[in-house]
Amino acid sequence: MRVRRLAIWPALSLTATLGLAACGSDGDGAGRPDPDAAVRIEIAEPQHLVPTDTSETNGSQVLSALFSPLIDYDRDNKPYEVAARSIESTDNRVWTVKLKTGYTFHNGEPVTAQNYLDAWNYGAYGPNEQNSSYFFEKIAGYDDLQGDPPAAKTLSGLRKVDDLTFTVTLAEPYAEFRTVLGYTAFYPLPKAAFAAPGVLDEGYEETPIGQGPFKMKGSWVHDAKVEVERYDAFPGQQPRVAGVEFRIYQQATAAYADVLSDNLDVIKTIPTENLSTAPTDLGDRFRQSPASSLQMLAFPTFQQEFSKPEVRKAISMAIDRDGISDSIFKGAEQPARSFVSPVVAGYRENTIGEAGRYDPARARSMYEAAGGPRTIELSYNGDGAHRAWVDATCDQLAANLGVSCVGTAEPKFADLLTKLGRKQPVGMFRMGWVMDYPSMENYLGPLYSTNGSSNYYGYRNERFDRLLAEGAKAPSEAEAIRKYQAAEDLLAADLPVIPLRFGQNSFGHSAKVRNVEMDLFDRVDLLKIEALR
Repeated sequence: MRVRRLAIWPALSLTATLGLAACGSDGDGAGRPDPDAAVRIEIAEPQHLVPTDTSETNGSQVLSALFSPLIDYDRDNKPYEVAARSIESTDNRVWTVKLKTGYTFHNGEPVTAQNYLDAWNYGAYGPNEQNSSYFFEKIAGYDDLQGDPPAAKTLSGLRKVDDLTFTVTLAEPYAEFRTVLGYTAFYPLPKAAFAAPGVLDEGYEETPIGQGPFKMKGSWVHDAKVEVERYDAFPGQQPRVAGVEFRIYQQATAAYADVLSDNLDVIKTIPTENLSTAPTDLGDRFRQSPASSLQMLAFPTFQQEFSKPEVRKAISMAIDRDGISDSIFKGAEQPARSFVSPVVAGYRENTIGEAGRYDPARARSMYEAAGGPRTIELSYNGDGAHRAWVDATCDQLAANLGVSCVGTAEPKFADLLTKLGRKQPVGMFRMGWVMDYPSMENYLGPLYSTNGSSNYYGYRNERFDRLLAEGAKAPSEAEAIRKYQAAEDLLAADLPVIPLRFGQNSFGHSAKVRNVEMDLFDRVDLLKIEALR
């Protein structure tokens, strides 16, 4: 879930106007830039560090240092070329990708079109069970790579033209395909990543080799750190620091204490319990900027006790979104009653309708009539700052529905995702999403389509899948949005998840750095941050 994707922390609220620039100072008055120094940035333990297997924000932050995307997005969410020289199509079905010259992997291999084909074929091949395999679904031949056994090992829609050019043929026209190519799953892999054709080397994930502005310094030290250093042969914009230590924390409060004492340079999300004091604690080093995050309460719809939409709707109506936003987040989060973020075109307010209204009496009556479970477990990841709002939510459900509710913390987000992937019982569970690319479709397809990469709820609706497919083939953005909005309306009726809050970046930094910026995808901009002497 650039996690973009599945978000580990509760991201904090939207500014009054989403176009507002980040507030606060960059600390320009302290010290001089030191290009030979490294900076320390907080993350939690990544689930994976293989591009096609990385679907959460921690791994994505690390990979944004090691790889350079084909395209990125400007302030208006419009794509522009980075590692690509051009990406063009005359019919939205056959796309020609031309690469820029001069890119090399960190082991010295030149980057060629074949590196993209090898990486994408690996990600799409069903037996490899890559978390982001879904994102190759639109490429011709994807279905042949699924099944047991698959009918093919490579995508028929990929073709190398020359060393710096390849074509991508889609199964159906898709006008937004160029926009999608900024996502992590579409990074290339070097020849050294493979032990044999189509077989990833066992050690690659511990020491990933990319073609981005930083290279690995040593190996991934699990539950401790991932270190990278500047790659001097990178042909694009060079970073202003010598390296980055991505320091892995199990508790957000520990990271916050380290920022206050200048033992950590950037905390990406201020813990909820420190929100009220952060402006005083950090002064102009407390920062806020727009984000694309959405916090949700999700249901395993394949379990009998949560299989009825009426049960799920009653639980939604028993939660006081506004009250929790005020009491826990000090008004710094905006209650969410829609499935897509206000940062993308097509957003509508309150698409869940009555389910978004706080009505304890109606909720209890509906819950009892539908035979909702008398005991509710609400699972969340303990390495994110979730306990306070989870406890408050459980208190409301217990009081308003007359049930027993308990919050259960999994030690790490990666642990929770693994259990969900295996359909192990966890009760209701906390989920967060940060967009992969700026499109309404990205808030719908990966999360709720039958084969969606992050559909952990077992949600299936053929009409929903059909509307998404029709939106993808639409000849204009306006027509696509109409299809996506119709699909969102189905979610509002079925409620496989309950939207809770929209977030913004609320982050902080030490006195030892400046020019700290975070993007809509929950990533620190590693090309702008500077260390100070």
